[in-house]
Amino acid sequence: MAPGPRRRYDPERRQRIIDAAVRVVGAQGIAGLSHRSAAAEAGVPLGSTTYHFKTLDDLLVAALHQADQAFAEAVAASPALADPQADLARALARTLGECFAADRGRMELEYELYLAALRRPALRPVAAQWCESVAAALAPRTDPVTARALVAVMDGIGLQVLLTGTEYDEAYACEILGRVLGPA
Repeated sequence: MAPGPRRRYDPERRQRIIDAAVRVVGAQGIAGLSHRSAAAEAGVPLGSTTYHFKTLDDLLVAALHQADQAFAEAVAASPALADPQADLARALARTLGECFAADRGRMELEYELYLAALRRPALRPVAAQWCESVAAALAPRTDPVTARALVAVMDGIGLQVLLTGTEYDEAYACEILGRVLGPA
């Protein structure tokens, strides 16, 4: 009996599927994501998506994790976190504004995946991990409770901007974040 076809080694395939899932959600929303749509977008056989991601929730978890990394990394990389003399409220407001200016569609995607955790319990640990990682990045400049409050305020401001279709107001964000931080 002749051996069957050899499986092609493709170490980037899993990542391409995640990238494709992010693009599908960005274009069609979560309702448009399926193993089939991700496979088509990634240019891989359908079996590849189910091999790497047994369930659609597994694929959504990977997509949410990837989408959330950008903002958490931007906050962690902020020079204001290392400088105790820097105005933290202003730096956070600027970072949030830079994220909106760079790609509002990306912010919509991140929030859509983030809010999907309301109905998909498998996504909740990733959403919680994002909140914890941003709060941990802020903790050296403030106490842990205030750091969590800052994350909640940035979330709320971001969500309001996206839901109302208004422009991001950096001065407003700075004012509100400053009130959470209290007097300097």
